[in-house]
Amino acid sequence: MPVFHNNTPPDVNVAYYEVTSAPISLPYHRRDYFKVWIIIGESKLHFADRTVHISREQPAIIFSNPLVPYSFETEDENRCGYWCVFTEQFLKTGERAESLQESPLFRVGGDNVFFPDQAQLVIFRGLFDKMIAEAASEYVYKYDIIRNYIQLITHEAMKMQPALNGARHRNANERIASLFIELLERQFPIESPQRTLALRRAGDYAAALSIHVNHLNFAVKEVTGKSTTTHITDRLLNEAKALLKHTDWSIADIGYSLGFEYPNHFNNFFKKNVGMTPLSMRK
Repeated sequence: MPVFHNNTPPDVNVAYYEVTSAPISLPYHRRDYFKVWIIIGESKLHFADRTVHISREQPAIIFSNPLVPYSFETEDENRCGYWCVFTEQFLKTGERAESLQESPLFRVGGDNVFFPDQAQLVIFRGLFDKMIAEAASEYVYKYDIIRNYIQLITHEAMKMQPALNGARHRNANERIASLFIELLERQFPIESPQRTLALRRAGDYAAALSIHVNHLNFAVKEVTGKSTTTHITDRLLNEAKALLKHTDWSIADIGYSLGFEYPNHFNNFFKKNVGMTPLSMRK
């Protein structure tokens, strides 16, 4: 059974779990918190554009950004793992909060799923066990220690991908590109057919960031190698595919929620970029 420590404040919680029950499935949506979790057991993690397979022989450690929606399903009746969830406020309270928020592990578009070997898994499990022990203690500065353990976990993961260590905002264009990506992701997932996108075109994002659209386009292209329009198109397509797969909304409702006033406009957009109609993909 799960082991919870609810004497922690509402902006952080940590747990180890062992479950013997029927497989579960968590729906596709965006969470409101950061999460670092270890999964041991046959499972699938679905993002808008990819599915990650996790096995008992190959556990995974995942770093979840609240901007990135996902769904989760497990196929294992005997599963275990760890999780630590925390809010942005908890990160800001820590001395090194800014560096963690800008970590490539939590950044939108960064690597966020890792498959540790047995030696690495022992290290991660040890750090989670120490967090759980601190959460249950009466030590007055235990939350500072928990923040430090989160830092250690992220650095251990970054050692698995050394190329990530140098990723920082080196200039204004990187900052603009990062803000654009964050603004783009904040619109998703679409959780109701009645809700439509507030920002649909490059000019909308430029206005929201209070910069000229040409400046935005230049910064995004320089930093990412892709145009602003390409980013928007790719994200719309990913969301469309997710809605076709995870909801029973009509094609017209999906198109409308993505900013297409008429169904044929959405059909043409989808077919041009995917090579098939939305109905064909759903079937």
